[in-house]
Amino acid sequence: MFNLFQNIHIDWLGKRKIFITISIAIMLAGLVSALGRQYTPGGTEAFNLGVDFKGGTVVTAKFRQTPTYDEIRSALNGAGINDPVIQSSTDKPDEVLIKIPLIESGAEGAAQGDAPVAAQVQSGRNVVKQALDKFGKEAEGEATLDTAPDAAYKIIGTDSVGAIAGSQLRNQAVTATLLGLVGILLFIAFRYDWTYAAGAVLAVFHDVLMVLSFFSVFQWEVNLTVIAAILTIVGFSVNDSIVIFDRVRENTAVNRTDSIFKITNDSINQTLSRTVITAGLVILSVLSLVLFGGEVLRSFSLALLVGLTLGTYSTIAIASPIAIWWQSKLGNAKAREPQSRAAAAGDKMASASRRSVTRRPVTR
Repeated sequence: MFNLFQNIHIDWLGKRKIFITISIAIMLAGLVSALGRQYTPGGTEAFNLGVDFKGGTVVTAKFRQTPTYDEIRSALNGAGINDPVIQSSTDKPDEVLIKIPLIESGAEGAAQGDAPVAAQVQSGRNVVKQALDKFGKEAEGEATLDTAPDAAYKIIGTDSVGAIAGSQLRNQAVTATLLGLVGILLFIAFRYDWTYAAGAVLAVFHDVLMVLSFFSVFQWEVNLTVIAAILTIVGFSVNDSIVIFDRVRENTAVNRTDSIFKITNDSINQTLSRTVITAGLVILSVLSLVLFGGEVLRSFSLALLVGLTLGTYSTIAIASPIAIWWQSKLGNAKAREPQSRAAAAGDKMASASRRSVTRRPVTR
């Protein structure tokens, strides 16, 4: 196997306080950002939730000559629509689905904050029409692109994703993440030891909280693709942790006289080349998505980039120290009783070996 590093001896556990301090600082920054945005009068929400969670309007437009997504997005931004989601129809290349946040209908609706859904959908349609008029005239009424040769597009459908649907999607996303973590906890506890499971799961929570901190501080849009990225991060982080834990178990069986701290440091150093190669290749692929994937994949690729980078970091800096801390606390407690029994048994054997022996006369 190709090995990047030969005979390295880095004291990772000796630097655990520095690593934990960095993690706490990032998570506190995310917490301050979320609470500050949420409770500041007139401020933004803690997270920039997308249409999938907040609800919005879906407009289906058919074009005579379909503009590029960047051109459509630029026109929508010019009309005051931020973070639109633009998708193509799977079977009709001349149709485009445009998802935008809910738009209040007029000053009264904006003041009350509870405009009827139909009025919000109509307001969203009007704003999208205003943006698409940049590309030409719309085929009005019953006219189609075939019957109106001077028309550039036609809005053929509008629909809404209400707040109730958004709330359901959010709850399902949280449930899926928690169930995944419980399954990981049970598997590692059964396959290895529950102290290792605690370290791996806490590291996964660490990765998720760090990603959410970045999304709160920089106000990147949170949509369902971000949830998919978080679930991917969970699996990737646990996989790296299991590789190190497995090497710790192997080295423990071979080097019974070494301390658990030395064994863990040696295990991390021995698997460091594998970790860097695997994580590095994946991160380079994700970086290409960030740079060239466009706006549609922006949130997904950013979540993966931050999560995979911090997941590799947490495997070394968070999961292993937590697992070793639990083992050092619980392992010593478990080791006292067997040691005392062994000592008692040794005393009995020693006393038995020291009992007097009666010599018989030898007859010659």
